[in-house]
Amino acid sequence: MFDELDKYTQKNHFFFRSTDILKEVCNAPLDKDGVYLIYELKNGKIDLVYIGSSGKKLSDGSIKTRVGGIRDRIINGHQFGKTPRKRSWPIKMLAENIEALDIYWWITYDDNFRDCPMQVEDTLLSNHLNIYGKLPRWNKKYPKLKK
Repeated sequence: MFDELDKYTQKNHFFFRSTDILKEVCNAPLDKDGVYLIYELKNGKIDLVYIGSSGKKLSDGSIKTRVGGIRDRIINGHQFGKTPRKRSWPIKMLAENIEALDIYWWITYDDNFRDCPMQVEDTLLSNHLNIYGKLPRWNKKYPKLKK
């Protein structure tokens, strides 16, 4: 479903349990931008629950790297209100009986690729919507793309 991610060479993943400290287990880089997919591990099943990105396109076409890069977006980005993920994820995981999250990330904008993370995120969300008829459960809307 996400074959377009195969071309990116800077990629990895990590597991997060509600008892972990997110900044200790997150292995995403501090100085790069890209997309990330969050899968829940629950009752022996693996389901995609969220698609996100880090990095904004500026009017000149370049990408403005978030201070702390994709790593900071994963750890301190707000989700489920105005609470950083490092605090909201453990609460959400306990409430939904999620055993662990498996977070995959890809760098889409670097020396080798110049793909806007928000546009890649939009493509991934569109693909998911076309296949399943809905967004992943934790996605509330499409990102606001900067042209």
